Amino acid sequence: MKIIDLSKPIQYNKTDPWFMKVKIKHKSHKKGGLLVRLFGLPKKLFPKGFEGWADDTIKKMGVHSTTHIDAPWHYSPTVAGEKAKTIDEIPLEWCYGEGLVIDMKHKEDFDAITVADIETFLEQQQLSLKPGMIVLIKTGRDVFNGTKEFPHKGTGMSAAATEWLIDQGIKVMGIDSWGWDLPLKHLVKKAKETNNAELFWEAHLVGARKEYCHMEQLVNLDALPYSGFKVAVFPLKIVGASAAPARVVAILDQ
Repeated sequence: MKIIDLSKPIQYNKTDPWFMKVKIKHKSHKKGGLLVRLFGLPKKLFPKGFEGWADDTIKKMGVHSTTHIDAPWHYSPTVAGEKAKTIDEIPLEWCYGEGLVIDMKHKEDFDAITVADIETFLEQQQLSLKPGMIVLIKTGRDVFNGTKEFPHKGTGMSAAATEWLIDQGIKVMGIDSWGWDLPLKHLVKKAKETNNAELFWEAHLVGARKEYCHMEQLVNLDALPYSGFKVAVFPLKIVGASAAPARVVAILDQ
């Protein structure tokens, strides 16, 4: 068995945009030793070689700041008129399944991925979708991870392609771009230019009609075959949250 990590490191990066900044305070073993002493154990009774315990505090990290999975609640308070699920309400059965990579690295920045793009790829590679699969959209834009350009570059899913995947029985899907849609600044600009109220965040907002989850900021999709592997994407159980960081991995039998 081989396990491939599809998650980016959680760490401070000075070049991340302000809305993605992660701040973690690392506490040394010696500081942990002071805490042990406060519990009443004198230093002379510390086990041999023991200085104290290391500890860490996440001081700042949004649930969407790193590799994560969005819950239906992120897109809308309701799905087809019913209350949308928060991340702690997502069935764990959705979070493990047969994986499939759809290679869209050829798509230009700001050119949305269409149903025809996906169908053409599947036909050329002689692949087929099955209900319950976890579909990973490979754009190659993970190379911009850790740069200021990351949120502003890339292709993204169209509403039609997102809805089509859901209709094939896909509950969980993911992408290696910053977001599932085309970059937000581009969408804002186009919505203003065209006076089109349906354009902004169109792929996300499919989730107001049909229930699904997607992952964003995946990495290492180039390390995967197109098929023949499993995906595990278990989010932190944050009650009432719109998303959660997840350690997303692919599992290959060898």
